[in-house]
Amino acid sequence: MTLLRMDNVGIVVDDLEAAIAFFGELGLELEAKMPVEGRWAARVVGLDEQRVDIAMMRTPDGHSRLELMRFRTPEAISGEPRNAPPNTLGIRRIMFAVDDIEDVIARLRVHGAELVGELVRYEDSYRLCYLRGPEGIIVALAEPLN
Repeated sequence: MTLLRMDNVGIVVDDLEAAIAFFGELGLELEAKMPVEGRWAARVVGLDEQRVDIAMMRTPDGHSRLELMRFRTPEAISGEPRNAPPNTLGIRRIMFAVDDIEDVIARLRVHGAELVGELVRYEDSYRLCYLRGPEGIIVALAEPLN
């Protein structure tokens, strides 16, 4: 048995439109937006009577996707502090390679993003930072220096 690929990463949000705008500003393209409900969906995720709105966002290279989900029923719950620090157990961040990190930071700040730490240089390889975006999601940016 061989792993074929990673299809997507799913993130549950309260404000789907704000998350779409944030990740759209980052450069992801809205591929599809639709409601998902029905017995088949409830059986997959193990939540009876689930109704969810999803937005599938695609990276510009077409290789990766981000599935943003807003649960209508049952209501989403929070399992950790909204602005959990980077060392909290679980999936903590998503990293994207960018060509102009300062421009991306400026554009994402318009959507409420804030630096978690600082913009730093790692040797002669990258400029890196962590940003906190909508719903407390941490997005890491890496600008290659080569």
